[in-house]
Amino acid sequence: MPDLRAPTLEEIRAARGRIGDFVLRTPLLPLPLDIPGTTIYIKPENLQEIGSFKVRGAGNAVASMSREELADGVYTASAGNMAQGLAWSARRLGIPCGVVIPEHAPEAKVAAIERLGARIVKVPFETWWRVIEEHRHPGMRGRFVHPVSDRAVIAGNGTIGLEIAEDLPGVESVLVPYGGGGLSSGIASALRGVAPRARVIACEVETAAPLAASLAAGAPVTVEYRPSFVDGIGGKSVLAEMWPLASTLLSGSVVVSLEEIAAAIRLLVSRARIVAEGAGAASLAAATSGRAGTGVIVCVVSGGNLDPAKLAAILTGTIP
Repeated sequence: MPDLRAPTLEEIRAARGRIGDFVLRTPLLPLPLDIPGTTIYIKPENLQEIGSFKVRGAGNAVASMSREELADGVYTASAGNMAQGLAWSARRLGIPCGVVIPEHAPEAKVAAIERLGARIVKVPFETWWRVIEEHRHPGMRGRFVHPVSDRAVIAGNGTIGLEIAEDLPGVESVLVPYGGGGLSSGIASALRGVAPRARVIACEVETAAPLAASLAAGAPVTVEYRPSFVDGIGGKSVLAEMWPLASTLLSGSVVVSLEEIAAAIRLLVSRARIVAEGAGAASLAAATSGRAGTGVIVCVVSGGNLDPAKLAAILTGTIP
């Protein structure tokens, strides 16, 4: 297990310098809702070229390596968005990219990975999760870039925190979808340096909420994982190397239901003209539930790569 520390503010600022030419500085959009004592903004990372924040972390990780380190290319394990982020970054530099994906990965994300030219290896979920835990997979060539517990990836993700603090100095809470902790820990690391009063709260889905269970137990625990249309967050457990960061940087976890996430997706479409995937809408679902508190809240919409058929079902009021 790698020794992992939170990136420093200097590392996050350096990451912004590396990725600034190809990553969109996403706006903060007010979302006018009638919630007493609460003002909500959304940070739409679905507007990135690959439809997800993952281009920030993947882009910084690749840009931090030498040409010698990249000689055999890169690979990762991802259900979709990190795969796209790394494949996009690899294509930009003209190096090979491989992706280990779980068999249940959504077709929209698989098709996007293929369009970006990455070599795809499909494996059962248990095998895929083992790659996440062990940071390697037999037969794959190149440097492994972990989708979560990679310091350069976390620093790249942290650039979102810098932007939030600069655009909204009075922010009180930032709600972040929690998959493995790389996004929330990166944002929290940045805000700790530039807006230390702001809380960063993880948002999980009821079908796989290991952080909430681990925080309640005071140590990482394993939970039941049930696949759902919310495929970009949720796992069997909190990664051991991420526990020290998540347990100290984050101000708790709000667990939301599939119904609440579907309602948040509909709300984003109708009020903001934004299409979010299930993971991306978890932050707004937490905000509108009231369980994340009141005040000035930023909801990070982490991605928008949702199968059209699933979106159609959600917009008609059903759960895919």
